[in-house]
This record gives sequence, C-alpha cells and structure tokens, in this order.
Amino acid sequence: MTVVNKDQSTQGIRQYHIGMVEGEVAEYVLLPGDPFRTDIIANYLEDAKLVAHKREHKTYTGFYKGVRVSVTSTGMGCPSTAIAAEELANIGAKVFIRLGSCAALQDEINIGDLVVTTGAMKNEGTSKFYVPDNFPAIADLEVTAGLIEVAKEYCADIKPEVHWGITSTDDSFYGESPEWIQKLIDLGLKNIEMEASALFTVCHRRGLRGATICAVAANHKRAENFWGKRNIPLEEGIELETQVALETIYRLHQSGLTL
Repeated sequence: MTVVNKDQSTQGIRQYHIGMVEGEVAEYVLLPGDPFRTDIIANYLEDAKLVAHKREHKTYTGFYKGVRVSVTSTGMGCPSTAIAAEELANIGAKVFIRLGSCAALQDEINIGDLVVTTGAMKNEGTSKFYVPDNFPAIADLEVTAGLIEVAKEYCADIKPEVHWGITSTDDSFYGESPEWIQKLIDLGLKNIEMEASALFTVCHRRGLRGATICAVAANHKRAENFWGKRNIPLEEGIELETQVALETIYRLHQSGLTL
C-alpha cells in the first residue's frame, strides 16, 4: 500500500479546487477573499477573461499596463486561502498580494484607511501544518515595501491614510471576545483579518512572494462599524487598494523583480 503524496499527485493536472491548469493564470495574482470582489478588480484589467469559478475560487486573468495579472478569490479564512495559494503555485503563480478587509485596532486608523501587513500573529491552525508555532509569518520585503511606497503616493492628497505593521490573523470572527480584542490592542497590533499568516507561510515554504494590503472596515478599539449598513468608506478603500496593488505589480515588474 502506498500513502498518497499530494505534492506529487497534484502536479501537471487541472487543479482540484480552483479548477485551472498551467497557462490560465499569471505569475502575479491578486487574492481577495470575496468572489464578488474579483469582478470589481477585473474592471481594472485590460482584456480580462473569466477563467474559472469553482467553489469560493473565482478567477479572472488580464493585463495591467501590459503586465499579465490574475485575480483569484480565496474565500474566508486560512484553510481555503492556503488551498488557493498551493494550487495557484502548482500552475505557475509566483507573486501573491492579498487584497482584504480588516478591523483596525488602534485609534489613529480610520474606516476606509489602508493597512499593509509586515508580519502576522498566527492565531489560526492552518500554518501549524507547515511550520512550528513559534515560526514567524512574515510578508515579502520587496513587495511589501512597494505596496507602502505606492500607497503613500496614492493617499498623499486624499482623506484615507496608509498604515503598516503587524496584523493578527484570527480563525474565528465571532470568537473574538472583548477581552481577546483588548489583548491584541495592548500588544500594539494594527489590525485583525483572517488570511495573511497562512498566505505568508505557504509562500515561505514554496520560495514564493506573498504580501497583504487591507482596507479598514471597522475600528474595534473605538467600537465603530457599519454592520447592517452599507459601508461606503470600505467600498472606496477596496477600489483604492486594488489600484495600489496593481501599480505596485507594474513597478516591481519594470524594476526586474526576481520571480
């Protein structure tokens, strides 16, 4: 009897969860969580084509200023994010930028602002399958520096501001008690989201590049949110982070980023 080797058995075939084969995705991939956000992001691409939509993973591939770019939704949480990153890597993706939403944890961060993650606290279980608990989840330095630089330019003359620092990646949205949130605030973390640490961990293990930029949907320290109402600042933040990420990809590509 031979035990399955998933690394070997998933090479060179149509990927089981994302439904694509090599050649259908670009080396640069944007990763929103929500499948509906892929439609928003695809509007910024030239000649965007819907490649696949299987489960929570919806993918478009097109071009930004001549650079081939894909966008694939990950769904919510680390397990589905890790699956998407693994399968995209199997078919040629090399640079991943998560485009997310998050909750701010500090007073100076407002709804609609952008937060670039430099590293993530792994309050989730997925990364434990890849690395020890005390192994850090760190964003790619070059891609992250590029995001910060472009975001500062784009936010220079408009209301949203850009922030950067350490993120908490949590497994349970409703399991975050006031006591838990206060602990994260006291640690000086910038924000909470649900996918970054798994993305960074998968990218590290595979020798790929991973980064995260999030638009702020709420501020937990100030108990400010739009739950039950339309969140226009968040919608504008998602549009802004999309522009920032695409321009970052273009500039890194022009500079000869090693893939």
